[in-house]
Amino acid sequence: MDSSEKATTTRSKFSKTFHKVITLKSATKNLSGNGFCLSMPHEKSKNGHEFTRDESRSRNRAALEAFISKLFATISSIKASYAELQMAQFPCYIIDGIQSADKDIVDELRKLSELKQSFLSKDINSSPPHVTLLLTEIQEQQSLMKMYQITIKKMEGQLEAKETQISSTRKHLQETLLINKSLEKTLNSSGCFSVLDNINISSCSNPKDFILVLHYALKSVRSFVKILVTQMENSNWDIDSAVHAIHPNTHFSNRTHKCFVFESFVCQEMFKDFDTPAFSLLNDQYFPYYVDQFRKLKSANVAYFLNQYPNSLFGKFTRSKYLRLIHPKMEASFYGNLNQRKLVNSWGCPETTFFAAFSEMARRIWILHCLAFSFDQEVSVFQVRKYCRFSEMYMESVTSEVLMDRDSDVTVAFTVVPGFKIGNMVVQSQVYLAPARY
Repeated sequence: MDSSEKATTTRSKFSKTFHKVITLKSATKNLSGNGFCLSMPHEKSKNGHEFTRDESRSRNRAALEAFISKLFATISSIKASYAELQMAQFPCYIIDGIQSADKDIVDELRKLSELKQSFLSKDINSSPPHVTLLLTEIQEQQSLMKMYQITIKKMEGQLEAKETQISSTRKHLQETLLINKSLEKTLNSSGCFSVLDNINISSCSNPKDFILVLHYALKSVRSFVKILVTQMENSNWDIDSAVHAIHPNTHFSNRTHKCFVFESFVCQEMFKDFDTPAFSLLNDQYFPYYVDQFRKLKSANVAYFLNQYPNSLFGKFTRSKYLRLIHPKMEASFYGNLNQRKLVNSWGCPETTFFAAFSEMARRIWILHCLAFSFDQEVSVFQVRKYCRFSEMYMESVTSEVLMDRDSDVTVAFTVVPGFKIGNMVVQSQVYLAPARY
């Protein structure tokens, strides 16, 4: 508070004054048998001793300093009492506190008025100046303590209000999560609902629809990753070595989190060139084409579509992504041959669970891409560099364990899902977090 800072500055000034008074005390001790001289209006002491000009000047200066000290101590008391008055008025209207603070302000104003009258009448002498200075110093400290106590009470009130708000928000979040889980369970059991049914693509589509379709696409990514990891385990792959090859020197708080490495690997390839027309398969953005592709593919059987239109842009996209994502050695270890790869390379559609999961993932990402380019706004994709500090504005954690126990800073170990920017809307990237390096 400004008043507290001013009070501290004033106290510092009068600490210097106090030392001056101690010096004055030593000087005047020899002039009085009682040890101290009273500041009298005349130039003689009670024993008839006449003061010299220097002594009178020193006595007058000490009296003036004591008067100024009383003046500022009174002002500090007024400020402290006024702060008490404000505290009693907000947030709760406390009548007794208001009346008490109001009475203190009136009393201090009365003292201030008396000091004014004393100054105008040139009657500023008081009890021994050093005594007055000590008393005003105590008064200053009391006012300062009062200001500190008021500040502490105010901060405690704000802290309590914040804790109440956090508790209410957490409760609301838990209720929302339970409702969402219930709705998701109901929708999954019905099997007839698609998030795409309520999205009508147009040049003025709502960018928030992008987030819904993104989640829809990421579900298929995770399904494909589960199948991929299962195939690797069944083929006796060294999972730890594969993880290290993709994201070396990464510490995992839970072994199950290693699946995020493979999800990161798949997303990195599948979302590459997402911000270019038709994943670089077209030279120019062509809005009617994206609308047509979205409507055709949002409810299409992907295997039927690939068999009917193998040379379509979506067919080319699926073929190129499969050949880049699935290495020949990986496919050979899964199936013992490269027949599936040869079929894809010749524009065929393998009838395997593995390729069905891959092509469904490709369909959803292609639909997401068509939706993004239908907004008539600039589309961009961003990755978060390793060891960057976590920012809630641009990132969200794929796990909750690290965020629940964040006594120390955390940094990004690797990006799982890239972030997107469509016009002014930013869609957070999904990252795996690790303790910060020191």
